[in-house]
Amino acid sequence: MTSQIYKQLNELREQWRENNFKFSPDQQKEYDRLLQLRRERVKYFYDNDLVAKGSPKKTTKVEQTKEES
Repeated sequence: MTSQIYKQLNELREQWRENNFKFSPDQQKEYDRLLQLRRERVKYFYDNDLVAKGSPKKTTKVEQTKEES
């Protein structure tokens, strides 16, 4: 389902480009609906800690001694 939302959003964006960067009223409603669904899905991932996070920043001994001083 999520991939379908993303594909539909991309199709609408392509139509938007082809139509001189304007949506018809129906296209705008559909785009807003899909965008809201996408945002809810992303929020779900963040709320449930399902987002990949980078490794913690490594500190060198020089930086650690400066912080201790």
